[in-house]
Amino acid sequence: MQNSFQKNRRLLFYASWLLLNLVQALFTELQDDEAYYWVYAHFLDWGYFDHPPMTAAIVKLGTALLPGEIGVRLLAVLMNTATIFICEKLTSRKNPNLFYTICLSLVVVQITGFMAVPDTPLMFFTALLFLVYRGYLESASWKNALLLGLVTACLLYSKYHGVLIVFFVLLSNLRLFRDVKVYAAGVLALLLFLPHLWWQYQHDWITFKYHLFESNVNRYKINYTLEYIAGQLLLAGPLAGVILLPAVFIYRTPSLVERALKFMGIGIFAFFFLSSFKGKVEANWTSPAIIAVIVLAHGYLQGRNGGRRWLYRLLWPALVLVLVARTAMIADFIPNRQIVQRYHSWKHWPGQMKQNTKGLPVVFNNSYQRASKYWFYTGQRTYSPNFYRERRNNYNFWPLEDSTLGKPVYILDIYNLHLAQDSLQAPSWKVGYRFDSSYHSFMKIMIVPEHSSYTIRGDAMLSIPIKTLIPRHYDTYLRQHPEVDHKVLIGIFQGQTWIKDIDYNTLQGLLAKPNDIVQITPSLPPGSYFLRFAIGSDSELQTHNSEKIKLEVVSR
Repeated sequence: MQNSFQKNRRLLFYASWLLLNLVQALFTELQDDEAYYWVYAHFLDWGYFDHPPMTAAIVKLGTALLPGEIGVRLLAVLMNTATIFICEKLTSRKNPNLFYTICLSLVVVQITGFMAVPDTPLMFFTALLFLVYRGYLESASWKNALLLGLVTACLLYSKYHGVLIVFFVLLSNLRLFRDVKVYAAGVLALLLFLPHLWWQYQHDWITFKYHLFESNVNRYKINYTLEYIAGQLLLAGPLAGVILLPAVFIYRTPSLVERALKFMGIGIFAFFFLSSFKGKVEANWTSPAIIAVIVLAHGYLQGRNGGRRWLYRLLWPALVLVLVARTAMIADFIPNRQIVQRYHSWKHWPGQMKQNTKGLPVVFNNSYQRASKYWFYTGQRTYSPNFYRERRNNYNFWPLEDSTLGKPVYILDIYNLHLAQDSLQAPSWKVGYRFDSSYHSFMKIMIVPEHSSYTIRGDAMLSIPIKTLIPRHYDTYLRQHPEVDHKVLIGIFQGQTWIKDIDYNTLQGLLAKPNDIVQITPSLPPGSYFLRFAIGSDSELQTHNSEKIKLEVVSR
């Protein structure tokens, strides 16, 4: 019996890992972002506001093969299992029991490994890149160089973090800069990535602007750094994190591949540690470093009997934790609001709401995640306008607002319940809804200033020459319906904080005079601000209708 287990342990481990994740994928409610990526797959493109298109592609392929949650997650489950398999192949001195114990100790890898999120293909192509890199070091053939270029392109299409991974691999082996085949691999990766860069160019580099200058820009709090450090220990454990994580830093790597893994792991952890001084860093942003943790901890612990013993002791509590977590995702038995809201909030009520709203298109107020989940669970076409005081997302670009202009819709909202005609109780919130026989929203109208930044002194007047870009469909509709005349305002912000609004014009005023000079007196103390134009809508929101316009107020 024991011999049979030892002989088939690899098959048993991977079969069990795959089967558990398939069961989890089948019975766990779709998560907010997964539903958003499911909508991505309805509008396949070379790019999106938030991410490159790899996640959309794997969701599209999975849903073409299977329906429901399992279809959305099918490719993610397969990629997750393949990632672990590749990590085992990357280990040098083989110790299967130790390797499987390390993997099973990584609770987060198990309980999120079935989710269709960008980190899943990112980790898969990170592991695959190191496997191909090892093959190239063993045989620097043109075939392996082309494989390097292909996998690098896939890595970049998964998540922009791929740039960091490539950079740290190159930094670990400076001789690569003298290798013409490496440059050829880079050219191939760039050529394959050009469609995405062209999409970015067509959309004014919107994603790069958001991630570099708009996302996660906050006044520093020490909690950002402390939470980042704690999050990494939890990500690499949580119980065994203090054993596994140090291996990335102190293991003396015997090969160029493990050296590259060490550079990548330390580089990723250090990069996001420094980023925590700029703003809040999500724990999962370092997910590629988990590949380094698995492989390097395996090498490091082979020579550390004490560390191995503690890892084996902590395995059973970790497995119990995984069992409880997996069960809580499927069955609603823990009376915790956050768990209920995340995993058990979309049972039954979407079907009832679909009946109440007569199957008409739905506008979910200022919530791209709820709009996406509602669409998934009802099949009812759903749109979400974005409040100008919060960030944009891909609903700003999809052809959904256009199709609702002047059409009957139902507006759903969990915030402004006093505006609702009726409501429905969901497990985590009450959802108000009201009928609008002729809906109007104008996110597609853009107000473009002559310059992107301005400077004024004290209480001086600010003059901004603007050009209003109105899509033909909207222009025709507004000329035919002069009664549609929502207010246009200018929001003033400092950092992430809204300061005040200044009324500027109306829709019909923009239509009559698309080229204008805006003259306002902001009356602000010295400091750095930004402005944003916004237009009202029937959902009682003002939408994003311009890029950020920087404003510097200096002393008189």
